Amino acid sequence: MDLDLRQVRYAVTLADELHFGRAASRLAIAQQTLSAQIRTLEKRLGVPLFIRDRRHVALTPAGEAFVHRGRRLLNDAERLVDEVTQTRSPLRIDVVTEGLPSTLLIHHLRTRTPDLPFEVVQSHGLAAAVPRLLRGDLDLAFGRPHGLGRPLGATLATMPVGLEPIGVIIPTDHPLAALDEVPLTALAEHPLLVHTADESAEWRDWVDQAVEAFGLTVATRVRGHGRTSALAAVQALRQPVFGPTTVHLPEGLTARPLIDPAPLHSWHAVWNTATAHPAVSQALELVHTYVRTRSWHRPPAANWWLPQPDRDTLRAHSDSTR
Repeated sequence: MDLDLRQVRYAVTLADELHFGRAASRLAIAQQTLSAQIRTLEKRLGVPLFIRDRRHVALTPAGEAFVHRGRRLLNDAERLVDEVTQTRSPLRIDVVTEGLPSTLLIHHLRTRTPDLPFEVVQSHGLAAAVPRLLRGDLDLAFGRPHGLGRPLGATLATMPVGLEPIGVIIPTDHPLAALDEVPLTALAEHPLLVHTADESAEWRDWVDQAVEAFGLTVATRVRGHGRTSALAAVQALRQPVFGPTTVHLPEGLTARPLIDPAPLHSWHAVWNTATAHPAVSQALELVHTYVRTRSWHRPPAANWWLPQPDRDTLRAHSDSTR
């Protein structure tokens, strides 16, 4: 039988949403049309792809197999059109938010591949980017692949990118500002501001593990997006917050490195092997060379700390590259 790519796309989108209304909205068609097309597809295949009742929609085992292969089919069809028409689909990359190491990587990729079009988005966390990677809406994302609240997925691969020292950002008149370096024992005396986005479960998990590991206390938890929002919260509440020490800070704020031990945040590149853009392998090679040249992957010589899952991943990667 010949497959209708339109119906394949309908099935894949419904599998993403598991809700006929939301899927129809994404596809810009009527819900009744979507339902009728799915029934037609199932009739042609001779097997049910979805279980649906008034309360929920779920994939059957046959549906899971169909959607898995269907994603690849749609991706191959898109690449085929690109090759025949001699066009290039943009490489869709998620950099989390502004001011992070991932934004430096985008600049490097643009410089080294001037003919490759890019679409750069900010999902504000890898937890939000993972579903989009699984759907094929993103080609490459960066973030910490632990503490997401869900498994990454069998088709997602990761590559370590860097270990970023995390310091503390404080008002310039804060008592800790008098120190050139802040021992974590000293930070324990000053309750923290925790600023996280709902989409960034992995960063919230990192903070919670650091708080528990070093006996820190939390004064305030604020939900918000982006570094600008976090810095505004520090200015308003006058409480220290975890953050990189290399970012530009507004007047009235300063950053201090944390020591004894120095807490690190691990960055990884994440991509979908089932729907990989043709340029993903080239981008990963450029990223790998860039971070190795600058030793982003090496922990500092002094005492340092990573959450245990990150430490295990770092050890496993070191063993595999020997």
